[in-house]
Amino acid sequence: MISNHAVLAVIPARANSKGLPGKNVAELAGRPLIAWSIDAARQSDHVDRVIVSTDSREIADTAELWGADVPFLRPAALAMDDTPGIAPLLHACQMVPDYDYVALLQPTSPLRTAADLDSAISLMVGRGADFCISVTRAKQHPNWLFRQSDEGYLQRYEEARMETDRQSLSPVYAPNGAIYVARIDALLEQGTLSGPGTLAYEMSAERSTDIDTALDLKICEWLLAEPTLLAA
Repeated sequence: MISNHAVLAVIPARANSKGLPGKNVAELAGRPLIAWSIDAARQSDHVDRVIVSTDSREIADTAELWGADVPFLRPAALAMDDTPGIAPLLHACQMVPDYDYVALLQPTSPLRTAADLDSAISLMVGRGADFCISVTRAKQHPNWLFRQSDEGYLQRYEEARMETDRQSLSPVYAPNGAIYVARIDALLEQGTLSGPGTLAYEMSAERSTDIDTALDLKICEWLLAEPTLLAA
């Protein structure tokens, strides 16, 4: 709880994964992938309850073993390849009512910490914002990007003068998928996690690692073996 507001953490984890089958329960440094997000939420000072939204009994059993609640199994209609990402979260908020804020934690972001989560929640509540999402600095600035014309010629992505000095460019950010925090009434009203006035919580590129392939798992294992790289 924070400032007398109750906070629900929702970890969405459907059974089918195209890039890495069974990734939500794949082993990472001796633990199922989903356990890393469960631990971060359970160690948070602000989260009051941690639930997993899944259509899989196997994932549900694993989640409960690692300390999360699984108060329902997600309907199959909300676990399809084309299901909008917001739909399972809206469903979870309706199934588990009476919370003021919700934090969406993707299990594919195992290097996000309880401190990251608490900082994002504190930032949003302190500023009175409706939404906060975690971001990392984009590796490529739009000023250096091109698109290809129908004839195959390169065209500048943005029309501003092309800068050759990185320091002269204002930083740009990309969502890293690790943390989404929303005021629930705003979420239900707007049906989005990034409406007007969304705040950004910045994370390092290393802790922003997202698991989508077997290679991503290997990279994540290597990072966990080198904790100094994750300290920023």
